[in-house]
Amino acid sequence: MTMTSLSFATDKAAEQVLAALRQRGFDHAQVTVSDTRRCELNLAHNEASLLRSNESRKLSATGIVGARRASAEGSDLSADGVALLIDELWASAGSAPPDDANAVSAGQQLRVAKGPREADPTALAAALRTLLDWRQSNTPTMMIEEALAAHVRHRSHTVTTGGSTIDCDLGWCQLSVFGLARDGGETSSFNYAGGTADALTDVPARFGVERMMRELTQQVHTEALGDRFVGDVVLAPGAVGDLLSWLMGQLRDGPLIDGSSVYRQQVGEQIASPLLTLKSRYDAPGCAPFSSDAFVTPAVTLLDAGRLTQLTPSLYGSRKTGVPHKPVAAEGWELLPGTTALADIIAAVPRGALIDRLSMGSPAPNGDFSGVIKNSFRLDGGRVGAALAETMISGNVAQMLKDVVAVSRERIDSGSDALPWLRISGLHFS
Repeated sequence: MTMTSLSFATDKAAEQVLAALRQRGFDHAQVTVSDTRRCELNLAHNEASLLRSNESRKLSATGIVGARRASAEGSDLSADGVALLIDELWASAGSAPPDDANAVSAGQQLRVAKGPREADPTALAAALRTLLDWRQSNTPTMMIEEALAAHVRHRSHTVTTGGSTIDCDLGWCQLSVFGLARDGGETSSFNYAGGTADALTDVPARFGVERMMRELTQQVHTEALGDRFVGDVVLAPGAVGDLLSWLMGQLRDGPLIDGSSVYRQQVGEQIASPLLTLKSRYDAPGCAPFSSDAFVTPAVTLLDAGRLTQLTPSLYGSRKTGVPHKPVAAEGWELLPGTTALADIIAAVPRGALIDRLSMGSPAPNGDFSGVIKNSFRLDGGRVGAALAETMISGNVAQMLKDVVAVSRERIDSGSDALPWLRISGLHFS
């Protein structure tokens, strides 16, 4: 088997590795060969620091023999590198426990090509120059510790012994900004904003970067919460993402297989506020409609006015649990906007907090949590007050999804996600 220059022909590389796995004796296999190229301009401490381009290649393979499954990854696509990976895969599979739920996809066909394929370093530099100029004029106490503007081109080719072929050629631009604000000897907490797009226009308004930078300058001086109370939170899109991540995790293999998912028996039922509709957006920059186990993923409305429409096990999880297999992609989701302006949502809160970040670790299997709110402001009588020193809140994530009483018409579109602000009642502050 000749593997020369296969990184530039991902389809041929994947097909040759799959043939080698068959020849070795695997009953079933899945192979992905990918080639990722980045052109990236970095900032550090408010100054341009580095312009670089790099290319990375990866081979991922899964083999099943006698119902025993193993997976391996490598970056060496030479003949010797591939042979070594296959040897390791064979040895790992031989020591794995047999499991009749192991399988690979069959008959899946997809070719997707979209987004800008070529980098424009001049445009990347212009985006960061605009960012730096805006910072100097509008938020000079905000320190950009790290930032980058990048173009990414990602090509991948996936094949299985079941006849599936998924070919992907994506291009996108990326912006990220990370920093804090300083005033004398005091500093704010760190915060981050960023996202993906076909072009880096409207910087720094895009991805909520401008909002984040302005708020950091207001979060240098903080006040303690005071007495304990039960009140409302208005979650910014970043914190909303934490809620949705917990929800999505409950619908996947781990909790479904070990029986800890609170939603295992709730398909078709109202599990969240009728104000919440969660839909896929697999056509977003950097996203593509296929799953990691090589299934084409049709568009889906996962929450339909609060009603759960399906669970999302992988093929293995479906075969293991008997739950219908309805694959979803790893990224590309939107929570539909509401009809209420964010200013009106805040004005309706008698007491609580406007929260940009949640630090709650891993909630208990039933959703109970206690965590710290960061980059947050006090809300009193419908007005935004002082920035809060680190404050604890506690509650239950599943209940929070039910207790959403308002959804903003404004959203932050970060490319892979588009999320609004949510007002949620009944949280315990301490």
